[in-house]
Amino acid sequence: MAFEEFGTEVGGRRGKVLSWASIIEEKTRNQAEMISRSAIVDGHVALMPDAHFGLGACVGSAIVTKGGILPSAVGVDIGCGMIAVETSIRRKSITEKAAREMLGSIRKLIPAGVGQGHDGTTTDWSRFHAEYGDAPGADDRILSRVGRQFGTLGSGNHFAEFSEDREGFVWAIVHSGSRGPGNLLAQKHIKQAKEFVEAEGIEVEHRDLSYLVEETPEFDAYIADMLWAQSYAYEQRASMMNRMLEILKDQFPFNEGRRINCHHNYSEQQDGTWLSRKGAIAAGADDFGVIPGSMGAATYIVRGKGNPDSYSTAPHGAGRLMGRGEAKRRLDLEQFKKEMGDRAWMDRDAEALLDEAPGAYKPIEQVMTDAEPLVQTLEILSQFVNYKGL
Repeated sequence: MAFEEFGTEVGGRRGKVLSWASIIEEKTRNQAEMISRSAIVDGHVALMPDAHFGLGACVGSAIVTKGGILPSAVGVDIGCGMIAVETSIRRKSITEKAAREMLGSIRKLIPAGVGQGHDGTTTDWSRFHAEYGDAPGADDRILSRVGRQFGTLGSGNHFAEFSEDREGFVWAIVHSGSRGPGNLLAQKHIKQAKEFVEAEGIEVEHRDLSYLVEETPEFDAYIADMLWAQSYAYEQRASMMNRMLEILKDQFPFNEGRRINCHHNYSEQQDGTWLSRKGAIAAGADDFGVIPGSMGAATYIVRGKGNPDSYSTAPHGAGRLMGRGEAKRRLDLEQFKKEMGDRAWMDRDAEALLDEAPGAYKPIEQVMTDAEPLVQTLEILSQFVNYKGL
């Protein structure tokens, strides 16, 4: 679809939103309009096809700020993103029994779930720590988690999968972010932004839209911690992918093809401004990305089209239709199991995973139709092994 433009005026300020979402709630529209009116926002707010309401800023948004940065426009899972690796293995060579064994191997090698980590630190963590050190703003709570949680999945919509492309080749996929350390750093700086605007007498339309101004100690501290957390997320995804590929190599010798590792919660400096993407990926002409659907749905491998209206940005996934509580109340457990079909998945935990069922998300096919001006689809992947944290 072509983008829709909207915006309202409040207090003498009028913002502008460009939206590619054909499915969008009114509260998401209102939140995007409010963000667009922020004094620090430079230009319009770009809403992706998967956009939905979020803490402070919409999930599925791209926002340019000048003279400072909105921590809420990056979010609490700094650096969250996707990694996908193509292999030369044929899906038809993997039996149903082997697929179940692969699921069991992921469970053993990659800790998952709220607060879960390794029993001790890993070699991959030691390598990362030697290069990047600790987050500049790390406290004892962060330092107690950072090594154990490196190379772990987390919970919510994070997952590890094996999928098949349209030509029958196997891909390994991981979705994860900066885990507890990134969350704690983000919450710390979001709180500091609120304290900063209050101390400076800066008026904001909502406290969650508090920001940090360049050339201040608070701004510099956030940028340092944000960049560290982005590196942590990127490298710990690669660590999990190494384990996914080890599982395959144990049974199937193969050659590695394309490898894509992309953030969808991050910010980067561009021409004197900061471009923050929350639940959105870079989609420049040279950018490759991974856009997953929900459990039981397809994952898309894409290449950006460099659309300037979207700030060369594209959606990061299907985008939620229901909150977790609503999904637990409204969705049918047996229908969820039916939708998962013959995949190897954590079917014994189906009730606990009901808030991740396909019905809780926008149809990925519609999201990708809306995203046609933003990306070119290269591959469509169908999962046959799915692992999630509870």
